[in-house]
Amino acid sequence: MVPAKTETLDMARKTKPDALKEEKKTPLQLISQGACLPGIPRHPTFTAHRQWLLEQMALAFRVFARKDYTDGMAGHISVRDPENPHTFWTNPLAVHFAVLKASDMILVNYEGMPIGGNMSRPANAAGFLIHSAVHKARPDVNVACHTHSPHGMAWSAFGRPLEMLTQDAAYLYGDAQAVYQDFGGVVLTEEEGNRIGAALGPKGKGMILQNHGLLTVGSTVSEACFLMTLMERACQCQLLAEAAAANGLQKILIPDESARYTFENSSDPETLYWEGQPDLEFEEYMSKGEHRR
Repeated sequence: MVPAKTETLDMARKTKPDALKEEKKTPLQLISQGACLPGIPRHPTFTAHRQWLLEQMALAFRVFARKDYTDGMAGHISVRDPENPHTFWTNPLAVHFAVLKASDMILVNYEGMPIGGNMSRPANAAGFLIHSAVHKARPDVNVACHTHSPHGMAWSAFGRPLEMLTQDAAYLYGDAQAVYQDFGGVVLTEEEGNRIGAALGPKGKGMILQNHGLLTVGSTVSEACFLMTLMERACQCQLLAEAAAANGLQKILIPDESARYTFENSSDPETLYWEGQPDLEFEEYMSKGEHRR
């Protein structure tokens, strides 16, 4: 007869590996030293969710204004309506990003008809064609941003993806980055919009529109806004590195394995939501609540 002590030891040996297994941490848990930041906010009603989205949208425009992404009537953000996902909110034509408020936004359907919100001004036709194509092609995308930021436009002239030069660039590793190389002028046809939507691909988070500018997408306003600021800065760093390389300095790219590791531990929706929050919260502080009106 086997002693009871031996039976207990055998059972412990069998269960020990499972007992020692640690639950895999999320990227947000990994970056949080101590108590983890909370997840993306949830809302009890469509009305509350919609108002929050519009306020976040107004703040994102103010971020873009502060960072000098304004360019005449160009540039737009679209936010899928939480209750009616075949419609989206966008900004009115010819209103400066720095003064936009939640009440300024226009609700349009996939046919391009304004159906709600502030209809005192039209929406941007080119913006509608780009954003409607993206939202149709990617049901997972709730928010899309397009700007004519200076370094984004400059780097777009090369028609090349950003290289893995910096940790931030690795947030757009692999299929997360796309390039649209078929510039056909101002986007005024459905066909051009559809080509842009298709070029983003099923996993794209950011896209360089050759000779045009940048496009980013996300599940939240904060995510898409942050990726735009990240991508613009990455374009700036790429241009600086190219200038240095032209004078004989050698660029050193991040190894593929390291770039993938960085992407996998930094580019989930929760982490990217929080990456964008400092800029949005700063704009909320500076606007003194005006963005909510």
